[in-house]
Amino acid sequence: CPTSQPYLACQRGDSQHAILYSLLSRSRGPSPHAHCLCARHRTVCLRAPQHTCLAAAGVLAKTVAFLQNLPSFGLLPPGDQRLLLANCWAPLFLLGLAQDAVNIEVTEMPAPSMLKKILLEERSPEPQTPQPTLAGVHRLQCCLHTFWSLDLSPKEYAYLKGAILFNPDTPGLQTASYVESLHHEAQQVLREALALHHPVDRGCFARILLVANTLKSIPPALLSSLFFHPMFGDADITSLIVDMLFLT
Repeated sequence: CPTSQPYLACQRGDSQHAILYSLLSRSRGPSPHAHCLCARHRTVCLRAPQHTCLAAAGVLAKTVAFLQNLPSFGLLPPGDQRLLLANCWAPLFLLGLAQDAVNIEVTEMPAPSMLKKILLEERSPEPQTPQPTLAGVHRLQCCLHTFWSLDLSPKEYAYLKGAILFNPDTPGLQTASYVESLHHEAQQVLREALALHHPVDRGCFARILLVANTLKSIPPALLSSLFFHPMFGDADITSLIVDMLFLT
């Protein structure tokens, strides 16, 4: 551009090309790796909520019945019972899902339109209950499949539930030493039952305890939002179990 006026025109043209290039680059979307990471954090919901929530409610009722039929649990002070429930209701519920072979299928929740939010200036309140993510549900499904592969008997499930329920490390227990003795007793009867069921597999007991430890990786909030929020809203599940336990 030999003169100043054409030169300015060239500068404006370069600037327009730069803006156009930037817009085109953004329109290509994120990289496949970023898309993969984003997909794992997408919110999901149950594919068949009526069927699955009904099955989950049945598992919760069986969990309460298990506690009611456990004399050693009933002998504990009410405060210790509540502390143990608050600490372990989620692992007990997960064991119930595994024992009843509850199949969990989810579907992706549709993302809200950003354009609609911008045009209408919508301001939706943040939900009180965290929404379940694809990654969280996948971890839950893997946990259940691992337990199904162990092929535990009903007695072995019951003994394992006892070992998880009577956790002496639960903060605030008045009868921690008694709870510890119940914990060791449950582990011992589990070991004996496994020795009869799997006489050749000597590492079965340690492997089951290791798998049971993975139950802690499933947050109770995920179970509440996925299974119980459609039925009970934001109700506290620990309080619900306590009511079912002491009022029935």
